Amino acid sequence: MSETAFVTGGPYPVREGNRLELLLDGEAAFERLCQTVEGATHYVWAAITFMWPAFEFPQGRGHPLAFLHRAAERGVEIRLLFWRPDEETASLRKNAFWGAPEHLGQLESLHPKLHVRWDRAAPGFCQHQKLWLVDTGEASSSAFLGGLNLNPHSLARPGHRGAGQNHDLYAELRGPAVADVQHNFVQRWNGASERDGGERRGADLPFPVQLPPRAETATVQIRRTTAPHRYDGGPAPIGGQPLDGAAGERTIFVQYLQAIRQARRSIYLEHQYLEVPELVEALRGALKRGVEVAVVLPATPDVPASAYVTPERRALFEARAALGEFPTFSLVGLAGQDDTGQRRAVWIHSKIMLIDDQWGTVGSANLHRFSMFGNGELNAAFCDAAVARAFRTELLAEHLALDTSALDDVEALRLLRRVAAGNRARLEQGNSAWQGIAVALKIGQYVQGGDPLTAGL
Repeated sequence: MSETAFVTGGPYPVREGNRLELLLDGEAAFERLCQTVEGATHYVWAAITFMWPAFEFPQGRGHPLAFLHRAAERGVEIRLLFWRPDEETASLRKNAFWGAPEHLGQLESLHPKLHVRWDRAAPGFCQHQKLWLVDTGEASSSAFLGGLNLNPHSLARPGHRGAGQNHDLYAELRGPAVADVQHNFVQRWNGASERDGGERRGADLPFPVQLPPRAETATVQIRRTTAPHRYDGGPAPIGGQPLDGAAGERTIFVQYLQAIRQARRSIYLEHQYLEVPELVEALRGALKRGVEVAVVLPATPDVPASAYVTPERRALFEARAALGEFPTFSLVGLAGQDDTGQRRAVWIHSKIMLIDDQWGTVGSANLHRFSMFGNGELNAAFCDAAVARAFRTELLAEHLALDTSALDDVEALRLLRRVAAGNRARLEQGNSAWQGIAVALKIGQYVQGGDPLTAGL
C-alpha cells in the first residue's frame, strides 16, 4: 500500500507534512477537544449532526452551548452549523438541534458572537459531518473529525465498563490539510440552506488563502460525500480543483474502493454497517488475494430480518455472508462488563479503515448507501506507517487488553481472530472472564436475532 491509494479526482489535493492523532472513545476525545477550545484565541467552528439534550462535556463543563457561550464571552468567535432534518427524516429530530422554537429560545440568552446556521440535506439524507475547527487561519489551527456525536452514550472510556455504551473515536489533525477542512466548512457555511435572519446567523466567511505550517510526516487527503446540486462550486481549495456543484462529490466511496483493491497484506475495518455491495465485492477480491481481513461491527446489528425483503438486499447479505468462507476473514464485536460482571454489547459507531499498516481513512462516513451516495460526509485519508501502526496498536490494545506493537499487521489481526474466538467459546460456556472485550461473530447470521448467543448480550 502506498500513496497511489489516494484519489486523483475531487476538490482536495494530497497534503504532506501533517500530524494525525487518534483519540479513542468519547471521554478522551471530548476532553482533548474541550482543552483545545479552552485554549482558543480567535475562532471555534463546528458542524454538528446530533446534540442530545442530556449531553454534557466531561469534567463538569456542562452543555455544549453553555460551554461555547463561555468561550464567546472571552472573545472567541463561535460558528455552529447544525443539520435541519426535513419531513423525510423527521424521525431523527429527537436528538438533533434542528431549529425548533425551544432551540431558538435556548439561543436567545447566549453571547451574540455565538453564530448558528442550519443546513438541510438532499431529501431523505443527512448532513452527517462531525467536525470541529479551532483557530482557523492561525499557525496553531487544528481540526477534529470522526464519528462522535454529542451523545451521552459516547462518553465512554476504552474497555467500556458499564452498559449502553458506544465505541467511537476522533482524529485530531494539524498541518496543511486543516485548510481543506476549513474550506469545506466555509463552503457549507456560506451555502447553508438557512443562512439569513440577523446577527445570530453570522456573516459569510472568506475561503482560506494559505496553508497552516507543516506539523509532522503524515500525508493526508480530505475526502467527502456531497449531494448533487447542493452547493455552488465556489473558489477552489489551495492547489486543488473547484467542486462541480451539479455533480456533487463521491470521493469517499471511490477512496474506499480503490484502497481495498490495492491492499496486499491486511485490512482492518471498524464500522457501524457493512452494506455497500461494491465494497463487499472488493473485500472478497482482497480475501482471494490472501489478504488478512478483520471487520469490527456491532455485536447486535441494526439489520432486522425484514431487510431481506428485496432481491437486492438479499443478494447483499448473501454476498457478505460468503466472506466467512475465507480462512483469513474474521468478524468481531465488542462487549464490556457491567457493574455485575455481565457482558454487555458495545455499539460500534467508529468509522475507520487501516490497510497494510501503512494507510488509513477516518471520518464520519458509514459503509451504507446513505453515506456513500447522498449524505454530507467528511473523511481524512492518510498515508504514514507510524500513524497507521499507532492507530492499530491502540485499537487492539483496547479490544484485546494486549500490546501488539511488536507484531506486524498480519500477526496482529490473526491474534485478534484467535482471542475473539476464545472469548466466543467462553460466552457459550457462560463465562464472562474474557481476554479483553472482542468476541467472534457469525457473519452468516448477522441480522437482528440471527445469532442467539450475541443477541443476548
